[in-house]
Amino acid sequence: MAINNKRRLLLAGAGAGGLAITAAAVIAQTQERVIKVVAKKFDFTPGEIRLKKNQPVTLEFTTLDVVMGFALPEFGLRADILPGTTARIRFTPDKVGQFPFHCDIFCGSGHESMTGTVIVS
Repeated sequence: MAINNKRRLLLAGAGAGGLAITAAAVIAQTQERVIKVVAKKFDFTPGEIRLKKNQPVTLEFTTLDVVMGFALPEFGLRADILPGTTARIRFTPDKVGQFPFHCDIFCGSGHESMTGTVIVS
């Protein structure tokens, strides 16, 4: 009788441990990384965004001054960034490399230097 109880406890413990590991793996897979990007004349902060291939990410954009644009042509992504609002782009990078992004709405003299890089590893 005592051996059966020990087996039951051992099996119950192993089962609970397995469930905890599975739950942690599911939560880790479903948690999406959110990166806040601030656009201001004539800069994106951060100017370099590091991502992992096949890991979903949401980019959240705000602007401190005027209407801006965000374009990441290699992934076919773009967003209008309006003062007082938050624009979001959700995507999963499917290739490795360095990809330039830029503002695609003329925001004044200096607009052409408003660039950055997405680095996917």
